[in-house]
Amino acid sequence: MTEAYEDVPFSELLHHPAATTRRPDAVRALLLRRRDAGDLALMRVDQMERDASVVDFTSRPLAGLVRTENIEALRQALPEALPWSTFLPAEDVDTLLAELVDTARGAVALDNLAPIALLLTQWRHSAGIYAYPAPLAILTRLTHEPEEDLGLSPLPQGNE
Repeated sequence: MTEAYEDVPFSELLHHPAATTRRPDAVRALLLRRRDAGDLALMRVDQMERDASVVDFTSRPLAGLVRTENIEALRQALPEALPWSTFLPAEDVDTLLAELVDTARGAVALDNLAPIALLLTQWRHSAGIYAYPAPLAILTRLTHEPEEDLGLSPLPQGNE
């Protein structure tokens, strides 16, 4: 395999199905771009099975650390696995680890990894805010209660 992924318009699959479905022999997967819907991936089953075995292998040491409650080892490994986590305050790293452990347990029990991906995306966005002081100052200021009552809120324009 020379490339990991190849972008292909979905219409190419429709117009040239045989040629398009042979392309995953040379690349890991095809990313089928669609105009009015989410993109799709087309890959060989043996590649999907290899990917699944890698995910299974890498999740087992993590599960072992979670089972033994070796949070310090997880905390030390976190910057390697999630480099953006270095921007999080220490107390947020602990919260991230606790949420990750709980979410991973539930997601694995459901055979659905989407909750883990969502959690990681949310925490990555939080780290992004911590990485830039100006937006952090604005958001921090907005989250504090005002000192006094600001009065009635005006009605939106156009409403009666």
